Amino acid sequence: MNGEAVYANPKKMGLIIIGGRLPKHHIYNENMLRNGADYVVFIITAQEFDGSDSSARPDEAVSWGKIRRSTETVHCDTTIAFPLLLAATFAKNANKLRKTEM
Repeated sequence: MNGEAVYANPKKMGLIIIGGRLPKHHIYNENMLRNGADYVVFIITAQEFDGSDSSARPDEAVSWGKIRRSTETVHCDTTIAFPLLLAATFAKNANKLRKTEM
């Protein structure tokens, strides 16, 4: 998994991270090899005060070169935030999809 971001060689790399812990750590490390991810969306419930990897702020990831610029973090339950994110993404192109089906 650690080589996928480098060998795929995409022009831009975006991440949607749901939760954190070990998968977040590996995805970040993968992107360090390509000078950081371009876009990141965090959906987490962890708070900063507990000092866990899950609650690490995006600013820290920027300082390590894991992401290229700071992002906004929304603390929200995944069962609320992720469906809204998907709905907004697919609703944006809904008219195009309907036209191709006809």
